[in-house]
Amino acid sequence: MSVFSRIFARKDPRQQAAPAYERVVALGRDPYWYLDGGVEDSVDGRFEAVTTMLCAVLLRLEHDDSDAAVRQFSVHLAELFVDDMDGQLRQNGVGDLIVGKHIGKMMSALGGRLGTYREALAAGDNVQLAEGLRRNLYRDAPVSDTAVAASAQRLADIHARLKALPVSAVMQGDF
Repeated sequence: MSVFSRIFARKDPRQQAAPAYERVVALGRDPYWYLDGGVEDSVDGRFEAVTTMLCAVLLRLEHDDSDAAVRQFSVHLAELFVDDMDGQLRQNGVGDLIVGKHIGKMMSALGGRLGTYREALAAGDNVQLAEGLRRNLYRDAPVSDTAVAASAQRLADIHARLKALPVSAVMQGDF
């Protein structure tokens, strides 16, 4: 890297959200989801598990979204998710012409899941949460009620832990 590029290079502001996003991905790849939770260990299953964890973090950040910095952080976190999914699609051979459509569908899926999980978690309703997980995390695939209940409890526990943390800890990926 030349002296000029080091002096004039701009840091990507989204990088402040990188530790939190890396933690989201690590939680989404936790073997618990695939062993106890019965989530299919596939590209789609891993996408759903990571999306579920991203939803939990974004919902936590919503509690402090009157702060402009927290709102911007949430945007950066979502943008890192989009960048990651874009890279995953390309790595799996999806061409440039179709990537945008896939990303649009993924963002729509994220929005739908946020609504579903927000409502169920706010109500403390694990039955409603389990129904939402069956529809989204499992994509209506056959899965045991025990696995779905385990995933619902896991998501509820993670949500409760996140709510108990200061927003600064969540933003630093300390969860």
